[in-house]
Amino acid sequence: MYRTMMNGKIHRARVTEANLNYVGSITIDQDIIDAVGILPNEKVAIVNNNNGARLETYVIAGERGSGVVCLNGAAARLVQPEDIIIIISYVMVAEERLSEHQPKVAIMNENNQIIELISHEPQATVM
Repeated sequence: MYRTMMNGKIHRARVTEANLNYVGSITIDQDIIDAVGILPNEKVAIVNNNNGARLETYVIAGERGSGVVCLNGAAARLVQPEDIIIIISYVMVAEERLSEHQPKVAIMNENNQIIELISHEPQATVM
C-alpha cells in the first residue's frame, strides 16, 4: 500500500505577481524550491490564505534570489499580488517506509525569504 504524503511545503509565501496572459503554472524562485525539494514541472497544490481558493498547477523555476512567486494563466484569477499562499508538493510513500519520510517545510517572511526550514508541521496553529 502507498500513502500520499506531504513532501515539500512553502508556508506563507507572498504572491509577487499574477500573469493572466501566460500559458499556466506558478513561477517560484529556484532557491526556494531547491530548499524544499520541489522540482520544475512538478505538480503542486496552492492554498490562498486571503480568499480560500485552492488549485493545482505545476512549477516553473524562477530567477534565483528574486523571491518571485507568480501565478500564471487561469490561476492568476484566483490570487492578487500580496496575497499569502501555501504551496504543497506530495509524494507517494510505501507503507513500510512511512517512518523514514521527512518532509521539508520552509517558513517564509514577508519578502519571500526562508526564515526557518523544518521537517514537520509546527505544534502551534498560528505562526
